[in-house]
Amino acid sequence: MLQHIRAVLFDLDGTLIDSAPDLGAAADKMRIDRGLPSLPYELYRPLAGAGARGMLKIAFDITPEHADFMAMREEFFANYEAAMTVRTYAFDGVSDLIAGLQTRGLPWGVVTNKMARFTDPLTQAMPLFASAAAIVSGDTTPHPKPHPEPMFEAARRLGLAPEVCLYVGDDERDIVAGRAAGMRTVAANYGYLGEKADISSWGADLKIDSPIQLLQLLG
Repeated sequence: MLQHIRAVLFDLDGTLIDSAPDLGAAADKMRIDRGLPSLPYELYRPLAGAGARGMLKIAFDITPEHADFMAMREEFFANYEAAMTVRTYAFDGVSDLIAGLQTRGLPWGVVTNKMARFTDPLTQAMPLFASAAAIVSGDTTPHPKPHPEPMFEAARRLGLAPEVCLYVGDDERDIVAGRAAGMRTVAANYGYLGEKADISSWGADLKIDSPIQLLQLLG
């Protein structure tokens, strides 16, 4: 199924890196600054993939419709921006996965909904991303995932047709975007959603339970 693949693209948070500790800490600081008790990290982690929306829902039970949401989102962003690589790390096996792709001569890149305001300094701070051939953020194009435009942009930057690119992600929107762009897709079952999500309903071509398993599928 993957014999024709000439490049591999990944979601960022929950697929290549575990940024949940820093995202949760940014929201929890807001609670502490307001004299509220800290919440257990385990409450934040499942919604880390939803970014500010998910973290503020856990910390304050507010949604984007709330009158204070935009101001609180910016406060969250400022907290996160000030400490976004304190506890963030690559998932086990990711470094070996990237090395394996390079050995196979397969370029790789990132397509994330994270804004460039955060994606750029984070990826520049982590040596893992030095070999990435394309990094597309959530505001690089007019539409974030699940719209396929970020996927098309990544393929353009790689100089390849979307049909020869593979996309790996840990959220349903990743699979929807990849499929809409004509890419083969792989669901990462080790991300933030894990067993709580019905990954089989996403329509991904394949599923992996660890990063290194992708190399086995690529052969």
